[in-house]
Amino acid sequence: MTHDLKGLSPAYFGMVMATGIISLTAHFLGFELVAHSLFYLNLCFYGVLWVATITRFVIYRREFLLDVIDHLRGPGFFTLPAGSSVLGSQFILLTDFTLVGRVLWVLAIALWLALTYTIFTAFTVKEEKPTLDKGITGGWLLAVVATQSIAVLSALIAVGMPQPYKLGVNFLALSMWLWGGMLYIWMMSLIFYRYTFFKFSPGDLAPPYWINMGAMAISTLAGSLLIVNVKDAPFLDSLLPFLKGFSVFYWATGTWWIPMLFILGIWRHVYKKFPLEYDPLYWGAVFPLGMYAASTYEMAGALGFHFLDFIPISFFYLALLAWAVTFLGLLRSLRPARP
Repeated sequence: MTHDLKGLSPAYFGMVMATGIISLTAHFLGFELVAHSLFYLNLCFYGVLWVATITRFVIYRREFLLDVIDHLRGPGFFTLPAGSSVLGSQFILLTDFTLVGRVLWVLAIALWLALTYTIFTAFTVKEEKPTLDKGITGGWLLAVVATQSIAVLSALIAVGMPQPYKLGVNFLALSMWLWGGMLYIWMMSLIFYRYTFFKFSPGDLAPPYWINMGAMAISTLAGSLLIVNVKDAPFLDSLLPFLKGFSVFYWATGTWWIPMLFILGIWRHVYKKFPLEYDPLYWGAVFPLGMYAASTYEMAGALGFHFLDFIPISFFYLALLAWAVTFLGLLRSLRPARP
């Protein structure tokens, strides 16, 4: 067990993100039994992962800190604020314990601040750095997801707040939404350049590349919630055309990625016969499917695009299937090895 903790993936909180967003999508679509069942399961995941993470920090502090400044593993830590925000959103939408949601919101902001300025400062000042093709993956976009997850939770929390706090929290949501968009443009430019101008092997196509789409999906969700909150924050009303335009832009960009990612997945596992085995990073592929369903549902409601109503239910079932397969893979990986 301690050996497993030593190599624990920093991105394991992606399991909380994936379970949480599928739970929320089930709630949007009226599947309350599924929504609440996954919520209670997610509480267990969140607690166990925090215990494992803290234990790893205490026992294997050197390995933990080396992961923080590693170009490939470091961005995985952004699943901590993202997972906290998604669970906080579940508390706000699925329960009466909104105070817990607010506590998780504060925790997510603190984690985001600490990780953003620690990781990117370390990447900047470290003397030995990998080349672009060895140092960047779609996992870097978890920084975008973490930023936008706080925008989403802030927009949800703002609804139940009195003035003037409502204005301030909506402004925080708007700021995080803009920062997330800025980060995506920076990072996606490098990732797409790596895609097209460096040798690409099946092993390079790790599951976090699905975050290419997931980062845009959660940006769409945050923008749609800001549109809904216009009535509570007059400054958002002056930005309404911008909010609508960029929300659709984010959704369209995320949609463009879906066929590309499926084609690359077929190339990896069918044409190149790369083995399909459980990896905690696969939760990073489940999350975008659920987020695309949730974001399309919210955007359709906020903008009246009800001709898109077939998409959320379709991707909900796809995400639920992907979650079940990945969860079974997790259970199989936990079985003790035969002597």
